[in-house]
Amino acid sequence: MSFGEIDKLAVSTIRLLAVDQISKANSGHPGAPMGMAPAAHVLFSQMRMNPHNPDWVNRDRFVLSNGHAVALLYSMLHLTGYDFSIEDLKQFRQLGSKCPGHPEFELPGVEVTTGPLGQGISNAVGLAIAQANLAATYNKPGFTLSDNYTYVFLGDGCLEEGISSEASSLAGHLKLGNLICVYDDNKITIDGQTAVSFDEDVAKRYEAYGWEVLHVENGNEDLNAIAQAIAQAKKSTDKPTLIKMTTTIGYGSLNAGSHAVHGSPLKPEDVKQLKQKWGFNPDKSFVVPQEVYDFYQAKILNPGVAAEKEWNALFASYQQKYPELGAQLARRLAGKLPEGWEKVLPTYTPADSAVATRKLSEFVLDKIYDELPELMGGSADLTPSNLTRAKDAEDFQPPASGLGTYAGRYVRYGIREHAMGAIMNGISAYGAHYKVYSGTFLNFVSYAAGAVRLSALSGHPVIWVATHDSIGVGEDGPTHEPIETLAHFRALPNIHVWRPADGNETSAAYKVAVESTSTPSIIALTRQNLPQLEGSSVEKATKGGYVLQDVANPDIVLAATGSEVSLSVDAAKILATKGIKARVVSMPDFFAFDKQSEEYKLSVLPDGVPILSVEVLTSFGWGKYAHQSFGLNRFGASGPAPKVFKYFDFVPEGVVARAEKTIAFYKGKDLISPVRSAF
Repeated sequence: MSFGEIDKLAVSTIRLLAVDQISKANSGHPGAPMGMAPAAHVLFSQMRMNPHNPDWVNRDRFVLSNGHAVALLYSMLHLTGYDFSIEDLKQFRQLGSKCPGHPEFELPGVEVTTGPLGQGISNAVGLAIAQANLAATYNKPGFTLSDNYTYVFLGDGCLEEGISSEASSLAGHLKLGNLICVYDDNKITIDGQTAVSFDEDVAKRYEAYGWEVLHVENGNEDLNAIAQAIAQAKKSTDKPTLIKMTTTIGYGSLNAGSHAVHGSPLKPEDVKQLKQKWGFNPDKSFVVPQEVYDFYQAKILNPGVAAEKEWNALFASYQQKYPELGAQLARRLAGKLPEGWEKVLPTYTPADSAVATRKLSEFVLDKIYDELPELMGGSADLTPSNLTRAKDAEDFQPPASGLGTYAGRYVRYGIREHAMGAIMNGISAYGAHYKVYSGTFLNFVSYAAGAVRLSALSGHPVIWVATHDSIGVGEDGPTHEPIETLAHFRALPNIHVWRPADGNETSAAYKVAVESTSTPSIIALTRQNLPQLEGSSVEKATKGGYVLQDVANPDIVLAATGSEVSLSVDAAKILATKGIKARVVSMPDFFAFDKQSEEYKLSVLPDGVPILSVEVLTSFGWGKYAHQSFGLNRFGASGPAPKVFKYFDFVPEGVVARAEKTIAFYKGKDLISPVRSAF
C-alpha cells in the first residue's frame, strides 16, 4: 500500500475524534486511541466488511481487546459507514448512549464485549476457530465461502492477564493462521511504567507458543511498516501472528508517554495544541473533513457492499451445486434449528436403570451430535470424566498434526478452563449459530467466572457441562467439591443453572440450552448414579420447577435439586409412615422457574404450607423459594461418597428430621409463599 496526505489527515481525524469524545464526556482513556490510530487506519482500510450489513458471515472480524480504548473503535465505525453518527459519538459514556464506556456485543460492528482485559484476545481465538471450522466444513473447489481474518488490538494489560496466555498457547497449537494480533507496546499501565511489574520478553514468549512475531518500531507514524507487517502476517497460514507495535501513549499530547494520558481526559489547552499541530481549528470539535469520509467510502464501504454481493451470488451457485450442504448452511445462517431435532432427546421411566447424570448427558450428546452440525464441543482435559465427546466426533486439530482436521467439532482445550470459557464465547459470537458446549468439573467453572459473566452479559448461549457437582465427588475431597458455585452463578442475571435429578431433566436442560438464542447454561451433573423418577418429564422440567410427587393437603413441601430430589422422595415415604404428607418439588433451574407466571409458581410452592429446601450445597439464595433450608454451609470432606453424605446427614432420616422440625416451627402460623412479590 502507498500512503499520502489523505492518510495522514485520516489518522489525525481518528485521533481527534477520540479525544473529543473523551473530553466531552469528561471520562475515558485517550492515550491508547492516540497511539493506535495509525494502525487502526491501515487495518480498517484493507478489512473486508460491509457496514450496511454488520452480520455478513464472511466479513473480517476486529476485536478491541484493550476495550478501554473504545473511543478509537467508535471513531472508526463512524468513519467507515457503520450506524454511528456524530451525535452518537457526542454521547460517549452517557446513560442510554450507543457509545458505552467499553465495547458491547449488541452494537453494530462490535464483535464481542471487551473490557475485562485478556477476554478479547481469548474471544478472538474462538472467532478464528469458528472460521477455520466453517471453511473446512463448507468450502469446496471454486467455492470459497469462508476465508475471513480475525484481527485484534491488545495491550500490556491483556498480555499480563493469565487468560491470554492460556488462549494464545492453544492458538499456537492449533496453528490458526487466520488470527492476527497487533500488540500496542506503549510500556504504560495505570500504575505507570510497565517496568514496575512487567519485564518479560513478550516476543520470545509468543514465539515459544508457536506464533509468528513481527515488530513495527515506529507505530506512531510509519504506516508503511504497519501495512507490511499485516501483509506478512497474512502469508503465515500455519501460525497466528503477533505484531509488536511500539507506540507512544497519548502521541502528540503534552503528556505523551506518561500514564497521565491513560485514563483521564486531556486538559483543554492540550486539546487545542493538538488540533493546531494537526491543522484543525482549535475551537471546533468533532470535525471530519469530507475528503476523509470520501476516502473511507471508497476504500471500505463501497468495496464491502460489492464483496457481499459477490458472496451472495457465489452462495446461490453453491446451493445449486451442493444442495444438501447449501441448505444446511442457509438454515444455520438464518438461526434455525433442524425441524424436529428435539425428538431424538432420550426419555426415561422409573423402570430404567439408575445412571449418573454425567452419563445421561453423554447419551444426549451422542443422540444430538449428528442432528446438529452446528454443535461444537470440548473439554478442559477431562473428556473421560465429563463424558463430553460423542462417539462419532472428530477432533478439531490442524490437519498436518494427524490428530484430526479443522472440520472436527471436538476441541481439546487442555487444562485451560478460563480460556475455554472465553473461546466458547468467541465461537458463539462468530455467526453461523454455533451451539457451543464444553466440560469441566463444576467446581472449576469458577476458574472461568470472568468468561461466564461475559456469556451472560453478552447473551452468548454457550453450554457448560459441569460434572462432579457435589460432595458426591467423594475421595477427591473439599478442593473438588463445589459448595458455593451454583449460588454464585445463580446470582448472575441471564443464565440457566441446571441441576437435573434424572434422565428426563437432563434432556430438558439440553433442550432449553440448545434452543436458547441469548442465554448461556450451566448443567451441573452427578458422578454417582441416580434413579429415574416417577413423575418427571422433559416438558415439566423445562419450566425450571414442578411438582414431582404430590399428596392432598400437604403438611410440608420438600423442594430439591439434583441428587437430593430422589433423597427427598425417599424421605417423603418415611414421613408418610408417620402420618406426615409431603409434596416433593424438583427445582432443576431457578432461572426458568422465575420466568413462569406467579400463578404457576404458587401452584408449585403454595401459600399455607412450610417449604423446606434440600440441596447439598450452600443454602444461600434458597430464601426466595423456601422458608427453611437444609444445605451445606461449610466445605466438604474427603472419603467414599456414601460415607460423606452420611457424615453431613444427607440421608432420608436427615431430611425427615428437618422436615419435622420445620412443620413444628410453623405450626399455627399464617404462611405466605416466598414466591409472592410486592413488585
